[in-house]
Amino acid sequence: MLVVSAETADRCLGLQAELSGLDCNECVSPLAINVPKDNAMNATLFQRSVARIDRPVVQMGMTPEHRVRPLIPSGDARATDPFLLLMEDWFPRGVFDRHPHRGMETVTYVIDGKLNHYDNYGNKGSILPGNVQWMTAGRGIIHNEQPPAGVTVHSLQLWVNLPAAAKMVEPRTQNLVAADLPLRHEQGAEIRVFSGMSGDAIAPTKNYTPVTMLEVRLEAGARIRQELPADYNAFVVVLEGDGLIGRDQSPVHAGDVVWLTRTDDDGVSEVSIAGGTAPLRVLLFAGHPLREPVVARGPFVMNTEEQIRQANIDYRDGRFEPSGR
Repeated sequence: MLVVSAETADRCLGLQAELSGLDCNECVSPLAINVPKDNAMNATLFQRSVARIDRPVVQMGMTPEHRVRPLIPSGDARATDPFLLLMEDWFPRGVFDRHPHRGMETVTYVIDGKLNHYDNYGNKGSILPGNVQWMTAGRGIIHNEQPPAGVTVHSLQLWVNLPAAAKMVEPRTQNLVAADLPLRHEQGAEIRVFSGMSGDAIAPTKNYTPVTMLEVRLEAGARIRQELPADYNAFVVVLEGDGLIGRDQSPVHAGDVVWLTRTDDDGVSEVSIAGGTAPLRVLLFAGHPLREPVVARGPFVMNTEEQIRQANIDYRDGRFEPSGR
């Protein structure tokens, strides 16, 4: 194993603390998955391998015109913490209507088409291919997302849990335009940083729950190594091509959802991603586990049943409106 300095480990964890507003000590979780803790070397650069590869199938969604692929199905929040679900959707106008959220964030990435959005706080705009909307529902927001008439949009939407202390923050929307985001360049590789950091490229995105989101494009045969806090849950969505991921160089292909091993060590980990016989394009997500109770009912994600009951009351009584505080 390689060993990194305490300065490198502090930089990786401290950046997430700065962006989230948390004390740095709160950015470390003792939760263990797959790998036992090594007490002797807190700054060990843990080499991540592939824990499993999921290949979800396309299903019919809310209408015959709506197709969906559940990349992270809901219902096992403890295993995927802080991620709640991830859906890949193909849908035309008219599938979704105005709906509320509380206690979580939605991260919407458009693969193809165009997605118009608006909410009851006056935010509106369009998400184009390669761009992201990062919406913090917080105390409550009502929004909708629709493609233009005659357009079928192909998108990913990730739900990120909010920590208990941030469940009732004011809603906010961050529109992340790919062309404006920092890039890391390596030989045959381009890494766009939507959240978190890659090398010296640091995104300005604000997080309540520390999350790294990268779009990685590799030429055939090119390879990069990406550092992540060792205790983060991390996975890769393969959008195009084929390649090799992890210490074990597991082969991956377009459509795969690749979960990585992690450890309870409070240092830094590294994952290797390589292009295969064709150019590779992936999204890498990694997040700090919250280790808090999760009670999810529809679009509300809280910590207790009583909080869910109150969310329904507040929505019914108009307290999700900016004037309804």
